[in-house]
Amino acid sequence: MWKKRLFLFVTPLLLSACTSSEEDSSAQEESNNNYQEMSDGTTEFSIAANPGEHPNISFSPDSNIEILTEEDDEQTYYFKDLNGNGELDSFEDWRESSETRAEAFVEELSMDQIAGLMLFSSHERDQSDGLTEEQENYLENDDLRNVLHAGPNDVEDSVQWTNQMQSFVEGLGTEDEPIIPVNISSDPRSTAGESATYNSEGDISRWPSNLGMAATFSPKIVSQFANMSSQEYRALGMTEALGPQIDLASEPRWLRVEGTFGEGSQLAADLAEAYVNYSQSSFDEDGNDLGWGTDSITTQIKHFPGDGPGEGGREAHLFQGKFGVYPGDNLKEHLKVFVDGGLNLSGETEEASSVMTSYSIQTDKDGNPLIGDDYVGTAYNGDIINILRDDNNYDGKLVTDWGVTGENSEEVGYGEKFMGSGFGMEDATEEERHFEILKAGMDMFGGNNEKEPVLEAYKMWQEDYENGDLEQSAEDRFKESGERIVKSMFDLGLFEDPYVDIDDSTEAVGSKDKVDAGYKAQLNSAVMLKNKDNTIAPTDNMDEYKDQVVYIPSTMRDPHESSIGDAEPFRGPSMDVETAEKYFGEVVTDTEIKDDEGNVTGYEQPDNLDDVDLVIAGMASPDNGENFSFAGIKDDNETYYPLSLQYRPYTADGDNVRKESIAGNKEEDGSKQNRSYYGETSDIANEYDLDAVLNASELAEKADHDIPVVVAMEAKNPVIMSEFEDKVDAIVVGFGISDNALLDVILGDHEPNGLLPMQFPKDMDTVEEQFEDVPKDMKPYKDSEGNSYDFGYGLNYNGVIEDERTEKYVE
Repeated sequence: MWKKRLFLFVTPLLLSACTSSEEDSSAQEESNNNYQEMSDGTTEFSIAANPGEHPNISFSPDSNIEILTEEDDEQTYYFKDLNGNGELDSFEDWRESSETRAEAFVEELSMDQIAGLMLFSSHERDQSDGLTEEQENYLENDDLRNVLHAGPNDVEDSVQWTNQMQSFVEGLGTEDEPIIPVNISSDPRSTAGESATYNSEGDISRWPSNLGMAATFSPKIVSQFANMSSQEYRALGMTEALGPQIDLASEPRWLRVEGTFGEGSQLAADLAEAYVNYSQSSFDEDGNDLGWGTDSITTQIKHFPGDGPGEGGREAHLFQGKFGVYPGDNLKEHLKVFVDGGLNLSGETEEASSVMTSYSIQTDKDGNPLIGDDYVGTAYNGDIINILRDDNNYDGKLVTDWGVTGENSEEVGYGEKFMGSGFGMEDATEEERHFEILKAGMDMFGGNNEKEPVLEAYKMWQEDYENGDLEQSAEDRFKESGERIVKSMFDLGLFEDPYVDIDDSTEAVGSKDKVDAGYKAQLNSAVMLKNKDNTIAPTDNMDEYKDQVVYIPSTMRDPHESSIGDAEPFRGPSMDVETAEKYFGEVVTDTEIKDDEGNVTGYEQPDNLDDVDLVIAGMASPDNGENFSFAGIKDDNETYYPLSLQYRPYTADGDNVRKESIAGNKEEDGSKQNRSYYGETSDIANEYDLDAVLNASELAEKADHDIPVVVAMEAKNPVIMSEFEDKVDAIVVGFGISDNALLDVILGDHEPNGLLPMQFPKDMDTVEEQFEDVPKDMKPYKDSEGNSYDFGYGLNYNGVIEDERTEKYVE
């Protein structure tokens, strides 16, 4: 029998006010002695340890929060009094289900608080500053409680920032507006390669990109990654992943392919399910699924219903990529990844906690709206949202991608301030955009820090309700979203234990078991495409390379202009020399040629390679740009150009190039804008990668002995290999892995095991012929050894890999 015995106040002042009897005073003193005092060096907090496996209660002594207790069988159980009424309400009782608590809690919240809960902050990139005045302002005055951590993986900075934030909001609670903790989220931050979102080596376990995970064809590896990375997230104070990205990569030129699980819909669904399951569930020492627990993070599967079919591969962060096209009428296969991969989990958490919608406007083969009647982005399209809510009975929280309510500019070169992606709603006010998003059925606004537009949307809703245009009152609609949002916070245990122990975090982040597992996954993801005459062979003695000389040619890469700040040009060896020096006795590379101002304009190669034993040339897949680089449109804001999978300039004038785009803006005269790139030429930032390989191959041919030439490629997209394949002896491809991993595979310390998660096409003509929404519909490249670079292809030491993975996933 549970019975309530007393409630405790944290501050001495409040303690003295509540000691109405000698028994209560004695009990309070005894309970206070049971509190564990903690500090991260900046914030002090206390932990009231509940018996057994029940959640601990962590709180700030400075916040004035009241701790309630109940006793049973001489055991004391602790609870937080979130609204300060001195009673244990159902939403404060961790024994109740998250659903019960959320339903009760939302009735306690003001509309201002719910409006704040609907906000998901812009990127917070510097935790070393601690809690800033700007952050305090949006936490207190805008009631914002979902914050995006976009800074480095520094344990001390992240933990201190997290605890400062939790302590601050804990002190804001009143009886009218109860305490709501902060949910801190992050984009992916564990990728090993140069393309990692946050790339600070040695601070966190490093794994392949999602596309690299797909190359393993192994849900087991993805499960291990999700389980370990979620532990690292929690140790850094993060409780929600803005991922996984599970768009079906049906368009090979699309700029976000690297973040996907490839173009096999069954493989992508299985990997997504593994990711979500093992991120959201906690597990005991025997591997049993405990459901939500202290190692759990919530996930956001994105970008529903799939942003992969961008016309011509253009990406929807910016206006030139605003349309996703379905010439193959294949929406069903894109939806399959979301439904099977996130909405019907085999684990205890049952479904992904959140779904993030796409930016793009979906159109059919004729350029008409694919779903519904309006040319609007997904966040504004209630017919698309109904696929989740009605067709699949999904009641988790729905989050817009970042910036869909902001100002929108269709002008190349605009800055970050004008990165709004409210496609189809360009003429609406900011408040109207919020209103339409709520009408569509969404719950949260990504990248928004101010609640005022949300409150204005509340007024618009109520006015329409009172006029009979809407069936649900504004208050009920807000509570509906509020309940979904706080449920996920109850699932995570944030109301009980929001603080982070810095000692535990230091031990958990980048621990040896995680680092080793991540590196093994990198090795297992590497795909060997070519191995002429067994150039790559197993070795029992890596030290043999200490007596060898390797030549690594240098390259030049000039990144495209970006709306968020231009990247620095790269000049240097095509692989990291310091890494290579760990393996080889000597590393030879090219000599820089500089102009009068000291800029590198080219390279002088060695006179000969007579002393060289091996050539390893690093390559990156052809670089068309990134999400914010206006890729596909010229500075005149009118002329579109093709994205390409080859290094040399590609002029799009073949028979399969569309002379009229499928989709386009509606012009004032009612006609459709033509976004075709027919007759225009690609713009590849790293064409010199090809020069470096060809020059190195030519040098090797002139040497006085046979020198194998190996390409180590870091790929974000499929690559047309015909430009160099027959000039080299071996090719190993990595997707978001380190040079260490590539070298371990190339030098025979680990047998290649990866499989292509996407087709590598024969040429650009087959790329033009394929449909953006249909996967695996290209003619794959056939190399000089007779192998086709098709989906699921890869070599090991014995030849083409055929195993249980290819049997299951390769048609």
